[in-house]
Amino acid sequence: MDKLKLTYFDFDGGRAEPARLALHIGGIPFEDFRFAPADFPEVRKTAPLNQVPTLQVNDRVVTQGDAITRYAGKLAGLYPEDPLQALLCDEIMSALEDVNAAISTTFGMKGDDFKKAREALAAETLPRYLRWLQRRLESSGGTYLADNRLTIADLKALVVLRWLTSGKLDHIPTDLVATVAPALAGYMDRIGSTPAIAKYYDKRALT
Repeated sequence: MDKLKLTYFDFDGGRAEPARLALHIGGIPFEDFRFAPADFPEVRKTAPLNQVPTLQVNDRVVTQGDAITRYAGKLAGLYPEDPLQALLCDEIMSALEDVNAAISTTFGMKGDDFKKAREALAAETLPRYLRWLQRRLESSGGTYLADNRLTIADLKALVVLRWLTSGKLDHIPTDLVATVAPALAGYMDRIGSTPAIAKYYDKRALT
C-alpha cells in the first residue's frame, strides 16, 4: 500500500478537508500532517507552487486540492465510475472551488473595502452559486449531488456550506444558505449526520 502524507493547516475545513474526510471514511491509512498558520512561510518553501494542501504519495509530492480530493475519493470508493456521474461530480467540485476563490480574494482587505467586498459576495456571487447548487441537488434526486450516493462532491459541499454558515466569515450572514437555498441547509445537516462523518468530527472535538 502506498504511504500517504496529507499536509495542510491545523484547522477543520479548507481545501484539504474533503480529502481528509474521504480517507477517513474509506479507512485509508495516512499521515494527517497539520501545521499552525504561523508556520506557513516555512512550509511553503518546500511545497510545489508554494501552496497547500499537498499530498505525498511515497516519494512524490503533488499539489492542487481538488486533484488530491479526487485521488482520495477513488481510493475510498467515493468517486463515480460512470463517466457522466463523474462529470457531474467534477462540475460541482469546480463550482465550489469558484466559491472558495471568490472568498479568498477578500482576505487581506481591511476597513470599508473589506466590508463592501464581502457584502457584494453575499448579495450577488454567493446566492448565484448556492441557488445553482440547490438546483443540481434537486435534479439529482434531492439526497446526494451525484451518482445517487455519497461522493466527494458531497464532502466538498459540506465543507463549503459549513464555512459559509459558521460565523467565521465577517459580513457573510450565517443564515445566507437557509435564506437563498433552503434545501441546502437540510442537505448540509443530513450529510453531516452521516455516521462516518459525525464520528470523525466527534473524535476531532476531543483532540
